[in-house]
Amino acid sequence: MARHAPNEGADRVTMSTAVFFVRCKIVALLFPCLFLAGLTAEAAPLKPYKDELFAYGNVLEQSDGGDFRTIDYQELRDINQRDQIPERRVKRAYVSLGVKSVQVTETLHLGRRSIDVTRVGPDRGAAFTVIFIHGRGGDRRLGANDFSFGGNFNRLKNLVVANGGTYYAPSVRSFDAAGVADISALIRFAADRSGGRPVVLSCASMGSLICWSLAREQAAVAALGGMMIMAGVSDPDFQKSAAYRAKLPIFFAHGSRDSVYPAEVQIARYRALKAKNYPTRFVLFETGSHGTPVRMTDWRDALNWIASR
Repeated sequence: MARHAPNEGADRVTMSTAVFFVRCKIVALLFPCLFLAGLTAEAAPLKPYKDELFAYGNVLEQSDGGDFRTIDYQELRDINQRDQIPERRVKRAYVSLGVKSVQVTETLHLGRRSIDVTRVGPDRGAAFTVIFIHGRGGDRRLGANDFSFGGNFNRLKNLVVANGGTYYAPSVRSFDAAGVADISALIRFAADRSGGRPVVLSCASMGSLICWSLAREQAAVAALGGMMIMAGVSDPDFQKSAAYRAKLPIFFAHGSRDSVYPAEVQIARYRALKAKNYPTRFVLFETGSHGTPVRMTDWRDALNWIASR
């Protein structure tokens, strides 16, 4: 039976719904693939991509109108049967490699900062941007790997590009103030290059320290459309942040058997936010370990929920 490798996720603008969808209708004129005819705010803005392989399976329990869901996760099925080589190479049906034609590895020089990134999609005019922050021991290669994590990053890349967006997987050199400043600069750069369209920041494991720190920066929050915390640490002071005041949507994903950052702590944070009518959603993978959310999170479901807020 396969076990999650230590580097599988291990320490490895805000806007109203109305404003978001007004902008998206304008974007649809330039990126017709972004929307199907007749979409409303309740409909899914991102068109499906291999949903039959990546959508959540059996929902064991749900509450809060579906905002808290416990998903059936089984290691034998979701790793061993999904991967050709467990935890190293997913079966070919899960990936589509044509997206690599619009993938580049580059170093961005942003003021006095230089940031190594993998970019997938156009460097200007994106309908939206997704940025993935790895955990301790990772770099930009982790978020660009097509075959690891059950092919989930390949699906993300294809989803983003097929819907007119751009995806960045940067190398985070440190998880302190310097690393926060690097990603803050990348967020501003991406927002500027896209004409102010929303940026979604997703942080895994120790990378969640970057997300929580940026939640305190008014300028960063103004450029963000939402944040995703995957197997991350909790922030007990989040309610003092600029993101909290702006009600920036927060999506959580966690494994119930996470031995690095216990799920119970993050669930308590979710419930405290939900009690204040804060826009938040939580997906718990039953029996999942620390790396499970990076492998199993349904990116289309999460991004669609953020967009609908």
